[in-house]
Amino acid sequence: MDLCIIIKGFSFFVQTSVGIISNCVVLASYANILYCGCKLMPVDIVLSHLALVNMMVLLTRGVPQTMTIFGLQHVLSDIGCKVVVYIYRIVRALSVSLTCLLSVLQAVTISPTLWWPIVNLKDVKYLSWSFIALWVINMAVCIAAPLFSALPRNFSIPKFTLNLGFCHVYFPDQMSYIINGFAESARDFAFVGIMVFTSCFIIQILYRHRKQVQHIRGQNNDRTRAAELKAAKDVLRLVLLYVIFFGIDNIIWIYMLTVAQVPSTITDMRVFFSSCYVTLSPILIIISNRKIQNAVMCAIKRKTVEVYVCQI
Repeated sequence: MDLCIIIKGFSFFVQTSVGIISNCVVLASYANILYCGCKLMPVDIVLSHLALVNMMVLLTRGVPQTMTIFGLQHVLSDIGCKVVVYIYRIVRALSVSLTCLLSVLQAVTISPTLWWPIVNLKDVKYLSWSFIALWVINMAVCIAAPLFSALPRNFSIPKFTLNLGFCHVYFPDQMSYIINGFAESARDFAFVGIMVFTSCFIIQILYRHRKQVQHIRGQNNDRTRAAELKAAKDVLRLVLLYVIFFGIDNIIWIYMLTVAQVPSTITDMRVFFSSCYVTLSPILIIISNRKIQNAVMCAIKRKTVEVYVCQI
């Protein structure tokens, strides 16, 4: 096997494995917190939902991509190809949607004087309706994805085809190819624009707090405020992480829209960089979130005690 293929396959394998395990740790930690009878805050609910969506991105894109690179052909049927592409488009869109929702929610948390309909996001009932709305909207927007998706054909790849390796997305002409690319980019840019706006708002609040911190009275209020501001900084890191890889992803995507036939290497690069966020974000969440750290430590201690008892 060619050395470049081995390196590429190993890179995708490590990225996918680390991402799935990290997202599973986040989900298991929040499940353990609920099992212990503790209540999840709205930000925790969004983070757990984001971890679920990110894991689905890796399962529907990273796993098939890795298998294809290592030479496993025709893993999916034609219907399976359409289903996987459709689910991938939905969860990829949800990943940016939920990151945007997280930044808005955090802005509301540290500044409850914002416009009252947005403040209602802190209510779990309204937050649940937001999740449902995002799922329904993205399912409707991505409905055309399976119509153009099919297994790779035996002959040469026609023009205006997205080569996903395990599946091809065939567009009938250049116009539909460009419109699809523009619609996808416009949606992502809209969410990123909201993220940038709310991030600037959060930075302004953090700067104002730093100047006025000496005027905060009451130890309990100080602790609560400090916890909220720390969470805001963690969300800012997540948003920054997404914006960095979003920029790389879209530079490659814009290039892909300018050529009729995209080399498979370029497609692989775009998949790798677009998957970096869903792999690295749970690691960032684990490192910065004390609730998850405590849940992991409790699980490790419980497992150690169980092993010790069994040995006795």
